[in-house]
Amino acid sequence: MLAPRRAEDTDYKAVRLPIWQELLVGVEMLYLRISPVYWGLGIPRGDGSAVVVVPGFLGTDLYLLEFRAWLRRIGYKSYYSGIGLNAECPNLLIRQRLNQTIQKAWRTTGKKVHLVGHSLGGVLARAAASQMPDRIASVITLGSPFRGVSVHPSVLRTAELVRGQILRRHGRGVLPDCYTGACTCSFLRSLMGNFPASVRQTAIYTKADGIVDWRVCRTGDPDVDFEVSATHIGLVFNPLVYGLVARRLARRRTSARKPRRTR
Repeated sequence: MLAPRRAEDTDYKAVRLPIWQELLVGVEMLYLRISPVYWGLGIPRGDGSAVVVVPGFLGTDLYLLEFRAWLRRIGYKSYYSGIGLNAECPNLLIRQRLNQTIQKAWRTTGKKVHLVGHSLGGVLARAAASQMPDRIASVITLGSPFRGVSVHPSVLRTAELVRGQILRRHGRGVLPDCYTGACTCSFLRSLMGNFPASVRQTAIYTKADGIVDWRVCRTGDPDVDFEVSATHIGLVFNPLVYGLVARRLARRRTSARKPRRTR
Protein backbone atom coordinates (compact mmCIF):
# COMPACT_ATOMS: atom_id res chain seq x y z
CA MET A 1 0.00 0.00 0.00
CA LEU A 2 1.57 3.27 -1.06
CA ALA A 3 1.84 6.09 1.44
CA PRO A 4 0.56 9.66 0.96
CA ARG A 5 3.31 12.25 0.56
CA ARG A 6 1.36 15.51 0.71
CA ALA A 7 -1.91 16.59 2.30
CA GLU A 8 -3.20 17.69 -1.12
CA ASP A 9 -2.77 14.25 -2.66
CA THR A 10 -6.47 13.46 -3.04
CA ASP A 11 -5.79 9.95 -4.42
CA TYR A 12 -4.51 8.89 -1.01
CA LYS A 13 -6.93 9.14 1.87
CA ALA A 14 -7.89 7.47 5.11
CA VAL A 15 -11.43 6.14 5.27
CA ARG A 16 -13.41 4.84 8.23
CA LEU A 17 -13.93 1.18 7.39
CA PRO A 18 -15.35 -1.74 9.43
CA ILE A 19 -11.96 -3.25 10.14
CA TRP A 20 -13.41 -5.34 12.99
CA GLN A 21 -15.25 -7.43 10.39
CA GLU A 22 -11.91 -8.85 9.26
CA LEU A 23 -12.13 -11.14 12.29
CA LEU A 24 -14.74 -13.12 10.35
CA VAL A 25 -12.02 -14.51 8.10
CA GLY A 26 -11.96 -17.61 10.29
CA VAL A 27 -15.54 -18.36 9.31
CA GLU A 28 -14.63 -18.06 5.64
CA MET A 29 -11.75 -20.48 6.07
CA LEU A 30 -14.09 -22.98 7.72
CA TYR A 31 -16.68 -22.74 4.95
CA LEU A 32 -13.98 -23.12 2.33
CA ARG A 33 -12.95 -26.54 3.60
CA ILE A 34 -16.49 -27.90 3.43
CA SER A 35 -17.30 -26.30 0.07
CA PRO A 36 -17.50 -28.50 -3.06
CA VAL A 37 -15.54 -25.79 -4.90
CA TYR A 38 -12.54 -26.42 -2.68
CA TRP A 39 -12.43 -30.01 -3.94
CA GLY A 40 -12.87 -28.99 -7.56
CA LEU A 41 -16.53 -29.99 -7.87
CA GLY A 42 -18.91 -28.06 -10.09
CA ILE A 43 -16.30 -25.73 -11.56
CA PRO A 44 -14.45 -25.76 -14.91
CA ARG A 45 -11.14 -27.60 -15.03
CA GLY A 46 -7.89 -25.85 -15.85
CA ASP A 47 -5.89 -26.37 -19.04
CA GLY A 48 -2.45 -26.57 -17.47
CA SER A 49 -1.75 -22.85 -17.87
CA ALA A 50 0.49 -21.07 -15.40
CA VAL A 51 -1.05 -18.92 -12.66
CA VAL A 52 1.24 -16.63 -10.66
CA VAL A 53 -0.31 -15.56 -7.34
CA VAL A 54 0.92 -12.28 -5.80
CA PRO A 55 0.55 -11.49 -2.06
CA GLY A 56 -0.78 -8.27 -0.57
CA PHE A 57 0.77 -5.52 1.55
CA LEU A 58 3.08 -6.91 4.28
CA GLY A 59 2.29 -10.44 3.08
CA THR A 60 4.45 -13.21 1.64
CA ASP A 61 3.73 -16.17 -0.60
CA LEU A 62 3.19 -18.37 2.46
CA TYR A 63 -0.37 -17.26 3.28
CA LEU A 64 -1.40 -18.06 -0.31
CA LEU A 65 -0.27 -21.68 -0.01
CA GLU A 66 -3.83 -23.03 0.17
CA PHE A 67 -4.96 -20.95 -2.79
CA ARG A 68 -2.06 -22.19 -4.95
CA ALA A 69 -2.71 -25.79 -3.89
CA TRP A 70 -6.34 -25.43 -4.96
CA LEU A 71 -5.26 -24.07 -8.35
CA ARG A 72 -3.10 -27.13 -8.88
CA ARG A 73 -5.96 -29.36 -7.80
CA ILE A 74 -8.27 -27.98 -10.49
CA GLY A 75 -5.72 -28.26 -13.28
CA TYR A 76 -3.43 -25.23 -13.32
CA LYS A 77 0.30 -24.91 -12.75
CA SER A 78 0.53 -22.43 -9.88
CA TYR A 79 3.62 -20.39 -9.03
CA TYR A 80 4.94 -18.47 -6.05
CA SER A 81 5.36 -14.81 -6.92
CA GLY A 82 8.91 -14.86 -5.59
CA ILE A 83 8.70 -11.25 -4.36
CA GLY A 84 9.36 -12.06 -0.70
CA LEU A 85 7.78 -9.67 1.82
CA ASN A 86 5.55 -7.15 0.06
CA ALA A 87 7.01 -4.14 1.83
CA GLU A 88 9.42 -2.91 -0.79
CA CYS A 89 9.59 -0.42 -3.65
CA PRO A 90 6.96 -1.78 -6.11
CA ASN A 91 9.14 -0.92 -9.07
CA LEU A 92 11.97 -3.07 -7.71
CA LEU A 93 9.61 -5.90 -6.80
CA ILE A 94 8.36 -6.09 -10.39
CA ARG A 95 11.67 -5.58 -12.22
CA GLN A 96 13.89 -7.75 -10.02
CA ARG A 97 11.51 -10.48 -8.85
CA LEU A 98 7.97 -10.73 -10.26
CA ASN A 99 9.01 -10.38 -13.90
CA GLN A 100 11.48 -13.24 -13.48
CA THR A 101 8.72 -15.51 -12.15
CA ILE A 102 6.44 -14.57 -15.04
CA GLN A 103 9.17 -15.28 -17.59
CA LYS A 104 9.89 -18.66 -15.97
CA ALA A 105 6.19 -19.61 -15.99
CA TRP A 106 5.83 -18.52 -19.61
CA ARG A 107 8.85 -20.50 -20.79
CA THR A 108 7.92 -23.62 -18.78
CA THR A 109 4.31 -23.89 -19.98
CA GLY A 110 4.68 -22.35 -23.43
CA LYS A 111 1.46 -20.40 -22.79
CA LYS A 112 0.56 -16.92 -21.69
CA VAL A 113 0.46 -16.55 -17.92
CA HIS A 114 -2.48 -15.70 -15.65
CA LEU A 115 -1.85 -13.34 -12.73
CA VAL A 116 -3.94 -13.32 -9.54
CA GLY A 117 -3.14 -10.60 -7.02
CA HIS A 118 -4.53 -10.00 -3.54
CA SER A 119 -4.81 -6.37 -2.38
CA LEU A 120 -1.54 -4.57 -3.24
CA GLY A 121 -0.47 -7.74 -5.04
CA GLY A 122 -3.20 -7.08 -7.58
CA VAL A 123 -1.83 -3.61 -8.21
CA LEU A 124 1.59 -5.13 -8.87
CA ALA A 125 -0.02 -7.68 -11.19
CA ARG A 126 -1.78 -5.01 -13.25
CA ALA A 127 1.44 -3.00 -13.58
CA ALA A 128 3.39 -6.10 -14.65
CA ALA A 129 0.73 -6.97 -17.23
CA SER A 130 0.93 -3.46 -18.66
CA GLN A 131 4.69 -3.79 -19.02
CA MET A 132 4.68 -7.23 -20.67
CA PRO A 133 1.23 -7.84 -22.23
CA ASP A 134 2.63 -10.35 -24.74
CA ARG A 135 3.30 -12.74 -21.82
CA ILE A 136 0.03 -12.27 -19.89
CA ALA A 137 -3.32 -13.91 -20.60
CA SER A 138 -5.36 -12.37 -17.78
CA VAL A 139 -5.19 -10.48 -14.49
CA ILE A 140 -7.55 -11.12 -11.58
CA THR A 141 -7.44 -8.66 -8.68
CA LEU A 142 -8.86 -9.40 -5.24
CA GLY A 143 -9.68 -6.24 -3.28
CA SER A 144 -6.91 -4.30 -5.05
CA PRO A 145 -6.93 -0.46 -4.88
CA PHE A 146 -5.67 0.22 -8.40
CA ARG A 147 -7.81 3.33 -8.89
CA GLY A 148 -6.37 5.28 -5.96
CA VAL A 149 -5.43 4.36 -2.41
CA SER A 150 -8.40 4.82 -0.06
CA VAL A 151 -7.82 2.67 3.00
CA HIS A 152 -8.20 2.37 6.75
CA PRO A 153 -6.09 4.96 8.67
CA SER A 154 -3.95 2.28 10.33
CA VAL A 155 -2.91 0.99 6.89
CA LEU A 156 -1.78 4.46 5.79
CA ARG A 157 0.27 4.89 8.95
CA THR A 158 1.93 1.52 8.38
CA ALA A 159 2.63 2.41 4.75
CA GLU A 160 4.44 5.56 5.85
CA LEU A 161 6.68 3.47 8.11
CA VAL A 162 7.44 1.12 5.22
CA ARG A 163 8.28 4.09 3.01
CA GLY A 164 10.83 5.31 5.55
CA GLN A 165 12.47 1.89 5.65
CA ILE A 166 12.66 1.76 1.85
CA LEU A 167 14.40 5.14 1.68
CA ARG A 168 16.88 4.18 4.41
CA ARG A 169 17.58 0.81 2.80
CA HIS A 170 18.09 2.01 -0.77
CA GLY A 171 19.04 5.68 -0.48
CA ARG A 172 19.65 6.98 -3.97
CA GLY A 173 18.76 3.58 -5.38
CA VAL A 174 15.11 4.66 -5.44
CA LEU A 175 13.42 7.90 -6.42
CA PRO A 176 12.85 10.45 -3.60
CA ASP A 177 9.07 10.07 -3.89
CA CYS A 178 9.16 6.25 -3.81
CA TYR A 179 6.05 4.67 -2.30
CA THR A 180 3.92 7.78 -2.84
CA GLY A 181 1.53 8.96 -5.50
CA ALA A 182 4.07 11.59 -6.56
CA CYS A 183 6.61 9.00 -7.73
CA THR A 184 7.44 8.96 -11.45
CA CYS A 185 8.73 5.37 -11.72
CA SER A 186 7.63 2.93 -14.41
CA PHE A 187 5.39 1.14 -11.89
CA LEU A 188 3.06 4.13 -11.50
CA ARG A 189 3.29 5.06 -15.16
CA SER A 190 2.12 1.54 -16.02
CA LEU A 191 -0.91 1.94 -13.78
CA MET A 192 -1.86 5.34 -15.16
CA GLY A 193 -1.75 4.23 -18.81
CA ASN A 194 -4.45 2.33 -20.65
CA PHE A 195 -4.68 -1.31 -19.63
CA PRO A 196 -3.71 -3.63 -22.53
CA ALA A 197 -6.75 -4.70 -24.54
CA SER A 198 -5.18 -8.12 -25.15
CA VAL A 199 -5.18 -8.99 -21.42
CA ARG A 200 -8.46 -10.17 -19.89
CA GLN A 201 -9.17 -8.49 -16.58
CA THR A 202 -11.32 -9.32 -13.58
CA ALA A 203 -11.77 -7.15 -10.50
CA ILE A 204 -13.28 -8.88 -7.47
CA TYR A 205 -14.30 -6.68 -4.54
CA THR A 206 -16.40 -6.75 -1.36
CA LYS A 207 -18.45 -3.94 0.14
CA ALA A 208 -17.71 -5.43 3.57
CA ASP A 209 -13.99 -4.69 3.09
CA GLY A 210 -12.49 -3.47 6.36
CA ILE A 211 -9.09 -2.55 4.89
CA VAL A 212 -9.62 -0.98 1.46
CA ASP A 213 -12.47 1.18 0.15
CA TRP A 214 -14.22 -1.11 -2.33
CA ARG A 215 -14.91 1.82 -4.70
CA VAL A 216 -11.25 1.99 -5.76
CA CYS A 217 -11.13 -1.75 -6.47
CA ARG A 218 -13.33 -1.64 -9.59
CA THR A 219 -12.57 -0.93 -13.24
CA GLY A 220 -15.97 0.65 -13.84
CA ASP A 221 -16.87 -2.02 -16.40
CA PRO A 222 -19.74 -4.20 -15.07
CA ASP A 223 -18.63 -7.04 -17.35
CA VAL A 224 -15.38 -7.49 -15.43
CA ASP A 225 -16.25 -6.15 -11.94
CA PHE A 226 -17.66 -8.74 -9.52
CA GLU A 227 -18.93 -8.17 -6.00
CA VAL A 228 -18.74 -11.00 -3.44
CA SER A 229 -19.69 -11.33 0.20
CA ALA A 230 -16.33 -11.57 1.96
CA THR A 231 -13.80 -9.85 4.17
CA HIS A 232 -10.69 -8.27 2.67
CA ILE A 233 -8.34 -10.87 4.12
CA GLY A 234 -10.85 -13.61 3.38
CA LEU A 235 -10.84 -12.94 -0.36
CA VAL A 236 -8.16 -15.62 -0.63
CA PHE A 237 -10.08 -18.06 1.59
CA ASN A 238 -13.66 -17.52 0.44
CA PRO A 239 -15.43 -20.27 -1.57
CA LEU A 240 -17.42 -17.69 -3.55
CA VAL A 241 -14.15 -16.16 -4.72
CA TYR A 242 -12.68 -19.56 -5.57
CA GLY A 243 -15.66 -20.41 -7.78
CA LEU A 244 -15.51 -17.05 -9.51
CA VAL A 245 -11.75 -17.30 -10.10
CA ALA A 246 -12.17 -20.77 -11.62
CA ARG A 247 -14.82 -19.52 -14.04
CA ARG A 248 -12.86 -16.42 -15.03
CA LEU A 249 -9.63 -18.37 -15.60
CA ALA A 250 -11.47 -20.83 -17.83
CA ARG A 251 -13.25 -18.16 -19.84
CA ARG A 252 -12.03 -18.05 -23.42
CA ARG A 253 -11.46 -14.70 -25.01
CA THR A 254 -14.20 -13.63 -27.42
CA SER A 255 -14.43 -10.72 -29.79
CA ALA A 256 -15.65 -7.50 -28.23
CA ARG A 257 -17.76 -6.89 -31.31
CA LYS A 258 -20.83 -8.95 -32.11
CA PRO A 259 -20.84 -10.40 -35.64
CA ARG A 260 -22.93 -8.47 -38.09
CA ARG A 261 -26.03 -10.15 -39.37
CA THR A 262 -26.23 -10.68 -43.09
CA ARG A 263 -29.48 -10.06 -44.89
